[in-house]
Amino acid sequence: MAEKTQAELLKEQLFRRDKHACEALGAEEIAQGDAFCEGYKAFLDACKTERESAAWLIEQAKARGFAPFEEGKIYAPGAKVYVNNRDKSVILAVLGRQSLEAGTRIVAAHIDAPRLDLKPQPLYEEKELALFKTHYYGGIKKYQWTAIPLALHGVIMKKDGTAIPIAIGEDAADPKFCVTDLLPHLAREQMEKTLAKGVTGEDLNIIIGSRPLLLDEKSAGVKLNILSMLHEKYGIVEEDLISAELEAVPAFPACDIGFDRGLIGAYGHDDRVCAYPCAMAAFDRERPEHTAVAVFADKEEIGSTGNTGLEANYLYDFLVGLAAGQGANPRKMFANSKCLSADVNAGFDPTYPSVMDPNNSSYMNRGVVLTKYTGSRGKSGASDASAEFVAWVRNLLDEAGILWQAGELGKVDEGGGGTVAMYLAKLNIDVVDVGVPILSMHAPFELAAKTDIAMMHKACEAFLGN
Repeated sequence: MAEKTQAELLKEQLFRRDKHACEALGAEEIAQGDAFCEGYKAFLDACKTERESAAWLIEQAKARGFAPFEEGKIYAPGAKVYVNNRDKSVILAVLGRQSLEAGTRIVAAHIDAPRLDLKPQPLYEEKELALFKTHYYGGIKKYQWTAIPLALHGVIMKKDGTAIPIAIGEDAADPKFCVTDLLPHLAREQMEKTLAKGVTGEDLNIIIGSRPLLLDEKSAGVKLNILSMLHEKYGIVEEDLISAELEAVPAFPACDIGFDRGLIGAYGHDDRVCAYPCAMAAFDRERPEHTAVAVFADKEEIGSTGNTGLEANYLYDFLVGLAAGQGANPRKMFANSKCLSADVNAGFDPTYPSVMDPNNSSYMNRGVVLTKYTGSRGKSGASDASAEFVAWVRNLLDEAGILWQAGELGKVDEGGGGTVAMYLAKLNIDVVDVGVPILSMHAPFELAAKTDIAMMHKACEAFLGN
């Protein structure tokens, strides 16, 4: 082999080169990552909504020795506690050996995803079809939600406080639901519109029935037939739908993509692809040096609003309550805390290169993506991590042997997006976004690479420490 030239040696010393997982990892480590992803696929299929994700997290936490957090209780190192915020967001914590004044280590993901929510009064009949009216949740391309099988998940709350869980469309024997689209033969005007206007929000009506109720040999309508079926099975009347949270989500399971099975195709990678590795890392902590905290928030896709989004005070209240039990100064705790905002970034798609900056994009199978800032057009709405903290995270990832890359969400003036990072930064916590690159983000069917998911798990383990 010819000796390397002086220029080649200098490039090796000075240039950064991201490595593909198949180049950087051994076959055994890749196989371990693939095995980890089998659990993740099962999680995706079981948890298609924030309520189902929260219930799964709490069930798994209890099985691993986590107990509900008690205000004012003094916890010893190694104690494991959780907070259930209205069945829609969850906090896990493992108490560390150091005082809380030395800071905590927080990983923060979200468990909501784009979907179709039912309107408060959704059920109507038109031309002998029964339909549900919807209001889309989060940033979606509306046309992507037509002509695919949908499942209905959520809860119906009756006036007496009875909760009726709903999950219809996931089992093979279940009926499915669907938003229709125009046939191409009659869609000339529709296809002359922009993609944004070809299907409108008010067009996203879900077919739920087509057979009328027959009484005394006369038809009483399809709507009445559907309500009769719902009343018989669930004991509800139409007014109960006003106090329901019902979400229409894609009715297909997670699956491997490609001949090499290197990718996972599924609904809800954003952001459960980060939530699952965060949870598994938190579950395995025993007596970490710093108190390890994992946050699983609701409402990120609509701005983290409401009392279950991270704009609310429930994380702040929990940490202050934890500090009070130790007699620790909460201001010192926040100032010395560090956080990974665990959220996805856009993977480089060779079919659509024009919106990306190739030098500042994330790529599939090259590990987690470190995103110094998010926001859009001039960093508006961004949480811009400090150079010092980014350097600290770089060092942590390198020392743990974790594949990572740096990236932004597209070209400067193409768009952008936000994460929960700004709400952690508001507490005077050092925070930076670290997550998994995704293809077809916010579509009903997204793609993620198995090796990137495994690297996310390792990154959370290294960050939370032991």
